[in-house]
Amino acid sequence: MNARRLLVAFAFTTVVAPAARAQDQATSAAEALLDKMTGHWVMTGTIGKKPTTHDVDVDWVLKREYIRIHEVSRDKDASGGIGYEAWIYLVWDAKTSEYAVMWLDNTAATNFAPEGIGHAKPNGDRIPFIFKDAEGSGIHTTFAYDRATDTWSWTIDNVDKSGKASPFARVTLTRKK
Repeated sequence: MNARRLLVAFAFTTVVAPAARAQDQATSAAEALLDKMTGHWVMTGTIGKKPTTHDVDVDWVLKREYIRIHEVSRDKDASGGIGYEAWIYLVWDAKTSEYAVMWLDNTAATNFAPEGIGHAKPNGDRIPFIFKDAEGSGIHTTFAYDRATDTWSWTIDNVDKSGKASPFARVTLTRKK
């Protein structure tokens, strides 16, 4: 009986505990990166080959479970309303060791289908989301943090069924002063 307990304790300390520590470290790193995204930003660059400026506010919500991004373009639509607005929610899933994102905007309503959720494995200071639809095409959206300048870049590419990417957006987020 003591040998069995000793074997279980040994297995726990050599297999389970290190795995739990690694998962905790990944979660800490993921949350630290998301912390760098919080704040008030001005986003400039090109979307759909047109120059654009958006205001972006980012905060933690629901007991620090989700990052909430509110993006509003300074452009106006034909009726004088907001040209583009999005509410974007990011989460770190410690069970799968990946980020997930849901992007809700005023370009089209969504039915919350699985292809509307992007997933990303951590890659240093980059969060490379992939959205795929049933036909095999999709969107690659990468959020990349630059520690030297305390800025974020977002690149968004449309990807066809063959895997060929076409640039859609190249923007930089700079903290509001």
